[in-house]
Amino acid sequence: MTASGAGPAHTFRWDLDKTYLRTDFDSLRGLVRAALEKPHEKRAVPGAPALIRALREAGGGAHRIAIISGSPEQMRAVLEAKLQLDGVVFDEFVLKPNLKNLLRARFRAVRAQVPYKLPALLRSRAAVSAPGETLFGDDAESDALIYCLYADILADRVSRGQLLDVLRAAEAYDDEIERVLALRDDVGKGEAVRRVIIHLDKRSPTARFDRFGPRLCPVYNYFQAALVLYADGQLKARDLLTVAREMLASRDYTVASLANSLQDLLLRGRLAREVAVRLGGETASAGAEFSDLPPHAEVVAAFTKRVQALGDFRVAAVPAGPDALDYAALVKSEGMR
Repeated sequence: MTASGAGPAHTFRWDLDKTYLRTDFDSLRGLVRAALEKPHEKRAVPGAPALIRALREAGGGAHRIAIISGSPEQMRAVLEAKLQLDGVVFDEFVLKPNLKNLLRARFRAVRAQVPYKLPALLRSRAAVSAPGETLFGDDAESDALIYCLYADILADRVSRGQLLDVLRAAEAYDDEIERVLALRDDVGKGEAVRRVIIHLDKRSPTARFDRFGPRLCPVYNYFQAALVLYADGQLKARDLLTVAREMLASRDYTVASLANSLQDLLLRGRLAREVAVRLGGETASAGAEFSDLPPHAEVVAAFTKRVQALGDFRVAAVPAGPDALDYAALVKSEGMR
């Protein structure tokens, strides 16, 4: 609840591994390291902490931060400490009960994502609903499918029978199926999910996500995510500069690479040219506040140059996506669970 007692105006839902944290789950060494790392040793994806802080502050108490992660419950203390170190304040933090699954010999559930994350999203929505939601995930698991399925369930575009087919394709246990179907029936319906942002940790081709339509936007970094949210009206120009400052401080990015990121969104049709032009003007006035950034004139000039470089270049059309997704077929074809 907000300070006034009213419900939140917008919920921002975040995954952790490969979305917020730089986590290596692709090797045994990486798994062991992730399990043993102390809070200060864990590395956030550049810009992610600043983006969450900016989103929370932009709402003036009306923005809710909910984290639903596939990390095991046993890592809660370490992960909460890491978020505290980063200055990230959250309203909800859900982790996967893997030890409980192992003790019950539910071995499929240890790695399965659809039967875990989908009901977690629905339970969270049933407990505290907001008119709008923005969801952040990555390309390493099945976040894109789960988030879009969740959005379509809320919008009442997925029947009970269709959802049953999805859960069976995901090899969910019978009690999990019953639980998700009950949540599907009870959750309030509406067009709640406004945006899905997928961080391309594995550098997956953006075309892979075209089938999910314009609501889902794949991004290579969190400056791009901030630009999309600026266009959506969720952030101001100064918020973008806050994210840029954190990314530049990481030394993984330069003003030129951030400008290239802006141009990439323009070329993909994910950012309108007039929005980029407006940003240049607003950045010029807001940039004076950021003395630790390169001269704001340099930032504005870099952004303006990328916009002008397009000239009359015809940008790509934003993929419309299908009228309805066959989620069960996608689960089967992608080998998702």
